[in-house]
Amino acid sequence: MQSLIIFASGRGSNAEAIINFFKEKGNVKVSLIVTNKADAGVIEVAEKEHIPFLIVNNQTLGGVLFIDQLRSYNPSLIVLAGFLKKIPDTVLQEFSNKIINIHPSLLPKHGGKGMYGHHVHQSVLDNGDKESGITIHMVNEHYDEGAILTQARCAVTKEDTIDTLAKKVHQLEHFYFPRTIEFLLQQM
Repeated sequence: MQSLIIFASGRGSNAEAIINFFKEKGNVKVSLIVTNKADAGVIEVAEKEHIPFLIVNNQTLGGVLFIDQLRSYNPSLIVLAGFLKKIPDTVLQEFSNKIINIHPSLLPKHGGKGMYGHHVHQSVLDNGDKESGITIHMVNEHYDEGAILTQARCAVTKEDTIDTLAKKVHQLEHFYFPRTIEFLLQQM
């Protein structure tokens, strides 16, 4: 059975979509959830699904003990699902080409430090973009610059608000993220 580790900072809707997708398949297990927020909704998801979780901070993220903990789960992939901290070089080196991220826009547009969630959607609307979407990409040492694996698009209308655009993007995320992970795991 292949093992996933999910990193998330928010309510955990993508984590939940991934867990549910693979629960039906039975060949992939989410072994650990990592968060940097003690009040993150993803902890409730972990508890409901009986998945162990770790709460990290700037001092522990990337440390030897943390890397040893991750290594003990023998992850096929580490999946960033709304994790709002930069992944330290020590983790990138240890899990080279095994860390992927989802971004709520069509990179390279609207990426980089500070570009997450509603900030991205506001930027798309302010820019007058006719489409937005998601990008699933490999993680490297720079924010949102790793090799693009999957992109999916949605139309942006004049009536869209941050909330309506976020809803469209979430639908894409919940559909494409688990399937992209499944495809990557099949290649391993």
